[in-house]
Amino acid sequence: MSAPPVQPREPVKDLQKVFHYTDTMTRKPTRDNDPYEYQAGFGNRHQSEVIPGTLPAGQNNPQESRFGLYTEGITYSAFAAPRHANFSTYMYRVRPAAAHNGYKANIPHKADIENCFLTLNPKVTTLAEQGEWAPFPLPTEQEKIDFVDGLHTVGGSGDPNLREGIALYVFMINADMDHRAFCNTDGDFLLVAQLGNLDIQTELGKLFLQPGEICVIPRGIRFAVRRGPGHSVARGYITEIWGSRWELPDLGPLGGHGLANPRDFLHPVAYIDENLHEDWSIVNKANGIYNAIEQDHSPFDIVAWHGNVVPYKYDLTKFSSQNATSIDHTDPSVNCVLTAPSRDPVTPLADFLWFGPRWDVASNTFRLPYFHRNSATEFLACLYGSGLGRSDEFLPGGGSVEISHTPHGNFSDAYVYEMRNQVNEPRKILENQMTIMIESSRSFLFTEYARTGCGTFKNQGTDPKVWDALPDKFSSYPHIQDILKQVKADNEARRQRLDTYYDDARLAEWAGRKSC
Repeated sequence: MSAPPVQPREPVKDLQKVFHYTDTMTRKPTRDNDPYEYQAGFGNRHQSEVIPGTLPAGQNNPQESRFGLYTEGITYSAFAAPRHANFSTYMYRVRPAAAHNGYKANIPHKADIENCFLTLNPKVTTLAEQGEWAPFPLPTEQEKIDFVDGLHTVGGSGDPNLREGIALYVFMINADMDHRAFCNTDGDFLLVAQLGNLDIQTELGKLFLQPGEICVIPRGIRFAVRRGPGHSVARGYITEIWGSRWELPDLGPLGGHGLANPRDFLHPVAYIDENLHEDWSIVNKANGIYNAIEQDHSPFDIVAWHGNVVPYKYDLTKFSSQNATSIDHTDPSVNCVLTAPSRDPVTPLADFLWFGPRWDVASNTFRLPYFHRNSATEFLACLYGSGLGRSDEFLPGGGSVEISHTPHGNFSDAYVYEMRNQVNEPRKILENQMTIMIESSRSFLFTEYARTGCGTFKNQGTDPKVWDALPDKFSSYPHIQDILKQVKADNEARRQRLDTYYDDARLAEWAGRKSC
């Protein structure tokens, strides 16, 4: 008997339609429209140079660097931190960052920045129930909003001055950063592109970010955000962590591979601006306040560098998902892309989670997430497609949140179908969509912008009408009251039998009767 004909595979070019990055059938580690080169590997010490031979050999700080460059170091950790926790980068640049024309304090801007998430701050408060945001509003054509002005804090916990905590942001822009750079001296930024491509220039090189990709810019690294070709507006999400650092989660019994693989994290190569002698403004966020440095030269003048304080990006379509192959719903931690540890060794400050296309094959199981009350705060955001929000109004560019121990679940038609469906056939789920979740051990407080200023927020308390879809089937079970009465009688009889063993007189009487 002849073998069946081979079915040719056609590459999928739309990354928002792939089941996995491998559907593109490309040999490149980046998407087709990504214009930049990268270095691969999470947690490595990388090095790069615009002009070969610029990096000094055998030392970090030569008496005179090649081409008259200045040596500048950036340290991210304590000098004497253990080797695995020691982070620094050496840069060889045209002008050191210390060469500038002075600071301007508390500069005017259009952003909504809040970084003090302590109960003594009257501008932030908790939410009594679940919350949901419609897509965060994009700027109008009447005003030009770049990244500095388009950054808005949604909520968080802690304070950057205490070096402990987390903050969530959204950004909406319709303009490029023109001769100004941004420097976050408070914590690491994890950026997620949702709408529009982003061309991000950092001191150590360029990153091209598209919906479905994330990037991390370490604390203290300067960068500028511009729109990609053909994109007039852009929107995205940012998670900022204070006093911690994003790491790959341990894999435990999974072994050496799975989830987000280290080789898929891409770092930039060195790049130097062509026009170095122009006026620039460096906007620093320090303890949630904008200050600025004015200087007459580009901050992107690094000819060579080496170290491990380096921005990086990751394509979420490359995530190697794991799931239940026999029974039961797996906890969302199995979808963890990056984790940020806290001072509690068994509880992270935050996890960044992925929910994308995958197979669902568990048998004899209610496959969807069960109703739950987690200790974590969960913020969900849909990047594209239908998403995993808690209502039919959950759209790409919006978000939803459940604070610690808030009871939540889903009342959708899919839940009702799942309860009635008795046949568990293998199926592909979450196709043509991408949802992210930031999960934190902290209980969040939310800003005025999130509650009122963005105009898209509404509390999402459970509507009692939803129980029409999920009724109390227990009370209508045949003869359930008779069953409960019998259980009560059995328990009382059992209690009386056990009481005999704790009453010496009754136990002796019982033993005497048995001996007669």
